[in-house]
Amino acid sequence: MIDMVSIIEKKKTGHALSEEEIRGFVKGVTDGSIPDYQTSALLMAICFQGMTRQETFTLTDAMLHSGQTMDLSEIKGIKVDKHSTGGVGDKTTLIVAPIAAACGVPIAKMSGRGLGFTGGTIDKLESIPGFRVQLSPEEFLNTVETAGMSVVGQTQDVAPADKKLYALRDVTATVNNISLISSSIMSKKLASGSDAIVLDVKCGQGSFNKTQKAAEDLGRLMVDIGTDAGKKVVAVITDMDQPLGNAVGNSLEVMEAIDTLKGKGPADMTELALTLSGYMIYCGQKADSPEEGRRKAEEALGSGRALDVFRKFVTMQGGDASCADDFGIFKQPLHKAELKAAESGYIAGIQADSIGLASQHLGAGRRTKEDSIDLSAGILLKKKVGDPIESGETLAILYSDSEEKLANGLKEAGSAYTYAAEAPKRPVLIKEIIE
Repeated sequence: MIDMVSIIEKKKTGHALSEEEIRGFVKGVTDGSIPDYQTSALLMAICFQGMTRQETFTLTDAMLHSGQTMDLSEIKGIKVDKHSTGGVGDKTTLIVAPIAAACGVPIAKMSGRGLGFTGGTIDKLESIPGFRVQLSPEEFLNTVETAGMSVVGQTQDVAPADKKLYALRDVTATVNNISLISSSIMSKKLASGSDAIVLDVKCGQGSFNKTQKAAEDLGRLMVDIGTDAGKKVVAVITDMDQPLGNAVGNSLEVMEAIDTLKGKGPADMTELALTLSGYMIYCGQKADSPEEGRRKAEEALGSGRALDVFRKFVTMQGGDASCADDFGIFKQPLHKAELKAAESGYIAGIQADSIGLASQHLGAGRRTKEDSIDLSAGILLKKKVGDPIESGETLAILYSDSEEKLANGLKEAGSAYTYAAEAPKRPVLIKEIIE
């Protein structure tokens, strides 16, 4: 039994914890032998004093081994995972996974449900009628081997220490620490068993990284953790000051992902998808450089091969693949309303977090894990930053199953927009790449 009082005191006074102390702490959190008040005290001490790279790696490794780890050795080739730190309108997994798989990179991915603005990847996929997010290990591996990709829900057995720690961090104001954030993300990614990971690290108002430097620091630390674990990891720092793409909401985002796979997606969504999938193809050793990976990604998109992979993947997981051709099979919203521009000029800014909160008001997201979500709810943006606008012109269309929710969503979404008399610079989407 470790001496938690001594460990808390040691970290409180700015000293590095030993591997034995960190592993003992994670074991005690997992089996419940360490009381929550001592765990919370150590988390607060970590927030004040920080952790070294070695401490952070040891914490990550201990958490990933606190539960089940995926064995993907039966799947031929170099398996590549992709993770986003989250944002508004972020449906990239639904696009980059089919593109990379179409280029011969096996994608065996576990994703989570969303808590916040909209649902997570799993919620989005469940908007496809019949789609199953829980597969047996045999079904999961067979889907990857046959379709080239599979996306399933995370099991309770993956990194259980992280789940317990995060629950405490959430209620003790200890979420926002770079070592705790990176170890939480990377413990789950490394436990998922892939050989390489491409990270999409967001920065801006719609992200918990409000500055580019904060995103770069987090990306660099996660790359270091992956390197220490013997994995190839790349972090792509991307903009989240305005929503990504035009669609925010679960079924709306699936439809936009399908449009992007058809070559008809928004420019920013397409650009990010090609960049990320190019790196995935490179990390999967199906291209000699990221540039060649991008060219292969463009070909997979333009030829329709990526869309074919999407259809096959959906079918193998029980979903109705006709969704790729008939958006009418998605649940249809009961109510909709248009948000009108308050003045003429140019769109100077769209606060991503306000649009995200508006989508949550509409029913697209959860406030608590127990909340149900309206898969048809959401926002379809008609204007982005830098676009000209006339007073009274439609900025966005909002959808919900409730007129009351619609009114709340309209009020919040209206506060997201700022205007300028002259055209502002459009935001830079890809800000930095860390290898």
